[in-house]
Amino acid sequence: MPSRSPRPLALSWWLLAVAALVFLMVVVGGITRLTESGLSITEWKPVAGALPPLTHADWEREFALYKETTQYQALNSAMTLGDFQFIFFWEFIHRLLGRLIGVAFALPLIWFAVKRQIPEGYGWRLVALLALGGLQGAIGWWMVKSGLAGRTEVSHYRLAVHLMTALFIFAGLIWTALDLRDLARHPRARPARLKPLAAGMLLVLAIQILLGAWTAGLRAGLAASDWPLMNGRFFPEVSPNWPWNMANDPFLVQWEHRWWAWVAVAALVVLARMARRADRRASIALHSAFGTQIVLGIATIMTGVDLTIAVLHQAVAALVVASATWCAHAAGRRT
Repeated sequence: MPSRSPRPLALSWWLLAVAALVFLMVVVGGITRLTESGLSITEWKPVAGALPPLTHADWEREFALYKETTQYQALNSAMTLGDFQFIFFWEFIHRLLGRLIGVAFALPLIWFAVKRQIPEGYGWRLVALLALGGLQGAIGWWMVKSGLAGRTEVSHYRLAVHLMTALFIFAGLIWTALDLRDLARHPRARPARLKPLAAGMLLVLAIQILLGAWTAGLRAGLAASDWPLMNGRFFPEVSPNWPWNMANDPFLVQWEHRWWAWVAVAALVVLARMARRADRRASIALHSAFGTQIVLGIATIMTGVDLTIAVLHQAVAALVVASATWCAHAAGRRT
């Protein structure tokens, strides 16, 4: 059997490369949502689905399946085969990226394990990340199924679970990569710990991401296109059904997402200050990310959810998560 020779720096670079693929998938997921492409593939074929339709008959079959959906019948009955191929492309690329991420994680993991190059204490964490990736695929299909019958879109609750799971995996990859980089620099370094205050600040950010996912799923960005007022007023109308409306009314959900953002900004400033002494670069990255995100959020609303700006808004949200993870890790570093 090969002698044990851990390679923490190599593992770190590998995890960061996988995180980059997850980032790309989040961006493509945003495009898929904004172009209403998510329901174009109505079957889940983890293996056979890796190939697109290759003949005209194959395309006609896929289009016929899509025609059975409520989305097609209610909204897209005038769609041509060419129009269908456009939305199919984005959903296919999204699913293909998911498969690529699985291969890019599983095969190197097996190789590092066989070579006994995984440092002690990290094997279980890497296997957990792999399992979460598999679960994410199932969550994606669970989300799509919610929109295939009786609805013209997927459930915004399931969309939120799908997005937040992706970003949790993204953060887990980055945190583990940072632990491994510390280990490469200092052989006796222990994994960073998540401090309670940092965990609280990340929870505030998670709520903002949840509200953002609801906003996306409900198309709530279209509820008002002015800022800072919404359709000329600051406070939304309060109805007797307000508890339900808080998670389901597009106008109220957009209002929540707008103003919870400033609570998130305050939390991220605290988190950046916690990290500043340990790693000033992390603090600068976080300030830069959330500053850009504020501008993009306002621009998304005021442009009536312009596709390019809205995609950038989702992409920078992932960068906010990455930099917040970096700050929380720096604040809890133990070397």
